[in-house]
Amino acid sequence: MDSIRSKKEIKLILSKLSDSDESLWIFIIESELLKKKIKFPLLEFVGKELYFKIPEMNQIYFTDQIIKLGHMGGYVISAIILQLRMEKHFEQSLNKAVEYILLGNEWYVCDIIGERIMGYFLLKEPEKTLPILKNYINDKNGWIVRSVGVASHYAVKKGLGKKYVEVTFYLLLSKTDTKDFHTKRNWLGS
Repeated sequence: MDSIRSKKEIKLILSKLSDSDESLWIFIIESELLKKKIKFPLLEFVGKELYFKIPEMNQIYFTDQIIKLGHMGGYVISAIILQLRMEKHFEQSLNKAVEYILLGNEWYVCDIIGERIMGYFLLKEPEKTLPILKNYINDKNGWIVRSVGVASHYAVKKGLGKKYVEVTFYLLLSKTDTKDFHTKRNWLGS
């Protein structure tokens, strides 16, 4: 499998988008990026570049199409685009995150999206995000429950304020009796 190791290579690939019809962008992204080995920080860079390249009204359509392809890198790219939409589209981004986690139906999808969207939102907007995470903690889907632990870990690691750390900790403690393997493994490290 070919690999991409630099922002310079990515910029060269993304420059092809400017020269082509928007209907071909998904094909180019898949063939030139998603089918190659690229480290997550570079995929995050792709997401940021695309956020500024894709018109706002087309961004959700774009992320939906990328997610449908089912490539791990597509989850990273889409999550960064949703993350950058937080200020104007807070609830929509969280709703899309849940949708994508459910579609992906794998631990790594939950972790990629849970960290980059729920975790980032918790860090940046704890007052708005905590009530939503309190709903997610009791969701019937184990991946959505797990995303609360992923989000909490990310936000605390990145410097979540002390008063919010305590609230988050008690939120997680409410699920210590879980029987779900993936939730328990994520939170308790067992």
